[in-house]
Amino acid sequence: MTAVVHKSDAWGFRKGASDNGSEQVQGKRKVHYLFPDGSEMVEEYEVSSDQLAVRKWRQKSQLGSQGQWQVEIGDTSSRAFGSLEQQLIQENSSNPIFTRKDTKASFQWRIRNLPYPKKVYSVTIDPEQRCCIVRTSNKKYYKRFNIPDMDRCRLSLDSSALSFTHANNTLIITYQKPTEILQLEQEVLRELKKVKVAEDGDVECKTQ
Repeated sequence: MTAVVHKSDAWGFRKGASDNGSEQVQGKRKVHYLFPDGSEMVEEYEVSSDQLAVRKWRQKSQLGSQGQWQVEIGDTSSRAFGSLEQQLIQENSSNPIFTRKDTKASFQWRIRNLPYPKKVYSVTIDPEQRCCIVRTSNKKYYKRFNIPDMDRCRLSLDSSALSFTHANNTLIITYQKPTEILQLEQEVLRELKKVKVAEDGDVECKTQ
């Protein structure tokens, strides 16, 4: 079953999609977007809370074959993503593992396998490069990452919205969502509730 969604500015980058399929499986609502350039996006929402749990993208190669899924939100170590070999490497690795898992009010990232005390970490914003920077004073870890949602909406990053904490060998970084993002997400949810859902079945999404 394929559901066609009428696009509006409330959909942000989604409005360029063609047909959008929606299905509900094991307490999660899965929405599949196809874009004119052949790229795909899948989002999964918790039915009980409407919380976005997964967003992943797949691009076509220059030869037209499907590429690997790239996870923007969700646990990349999940068995839902990647090959068995990749999963075993991730699960057995003591290297830091970077994942994004948002809340209703904030963007949030977790970096597991970081055993150092909180005072060692520094989390800052580079406004020119539009990214967040994590570094340690002992020079054991360094990472730069952007916030795609902010980039897509062309919103500036605000250092006062950024905070972090550390517990159980995990660095948790939080960026409070600005009003523009909160409003957009609410509008997207309202549009999704208008889409007919296929219960516990596969959805075939076709381009127009």
